[in-house]
Amino acid sequence: MTVDIGFLLYSGEGFRADHLDSRFSLIELAVAAERCGFATIGVVDHLRWQRPEGPHGFWESTTVLGALAAATSTVRLATAVINMPFRNPTLVAKIAETLDFLSNGRFALGLGSGGGPDIEYESFGFDFDHRHARFVEALQIITSLLRSGAVEFDGTYFRSHDCVLRPSGPHPDGLPIIIGAEGPKMLRLAAEHADEWNGITFQTATTEVFGPKVAALEHACEAVGRDPLSLRRSIDIVVAPTTDEDPELPGFGPPIHGRPDFLAAQLSELAALGIDEIRTYLWPQTMESVDAMGAVITELAAG
Repeated sequence: MTVDIGFLLYSGEGFRADHLDSRFSLIELAVAAERCGFATIGVVDHLRWQRPEGPHGFWESTTVLGALAAATSTVRLATAVINMPFRNPTLVAKIAETLDFLSNGRFALGLGSGGGPDIEYESFGFDFDHRHARFVEALQIITSLLRSGAVEFDGTYFRSHDCVLRPSGPHPDGLPIIIGAEGPKMLRLAAEHADEWNGITFQTATTEVFGPKVAALEHACEAVGRDPLSLRRSIDIVVAPTTDEDPELPGFGPPIHGRPDFLAAQLSELAALGIDEIRTYLWPQTMESVDAMGAVITELAAG
């Protein structure tokens, strides 16, 4: 089974000193990922976390994606995923349409209800109560704007009157929407509204981890009368492609790792669950890791 491989670009300061390679810029890593055959580059959307030694910050994701739209030419670009409490939904739709225009139709909007530590919201002044209810309203606004170009909405958390999305981008029927979903309520929203579902684990990626997630997604699709095969599926995992030894990640399970043929076999097992794309957090995020995953992509293409 063929499967696309994506690259999740981590724009933060790193969980520890050996996580990120400061010799190369984010743009250089993205250009190398495109050259190596990655299907998608997704940029993580966070602002700050807290490490034992102090704050751990990130570059703003949609600004980074604007730079990547100019620096690349073929790879799909995506938010991985938008943390909805950070932005008004009408602005999210405008940002998405702009990025799709700048990338000549290569952008997919990944959306999530919000994750990360409370301090991230508190320090930047964002409301983070009732996240699911806020997300439901935001999703109605975003889908209406992207798919019809206009919205009229008066909800509990958001209001938008006579809002139009102009100029319009390269997708007249709306650019692809990805929803990151785990629980039953979010899975139902993905089944009802998304073009792609995204699942994630920071533990060791196995079929035992993702099998139940895929089954729950298919159940959600059937519950709303949708053909489960009509919903594209992607998963986010951690991969350490430059070592044959078990890497130790603080607070996480060991990432899958090893030679290109071994990694290709493990990724093929995940793909057999019905996964269309496996997006990879590389540990460490270095040019060597990008190149090593290029060899894995070649191995997968060879069958």
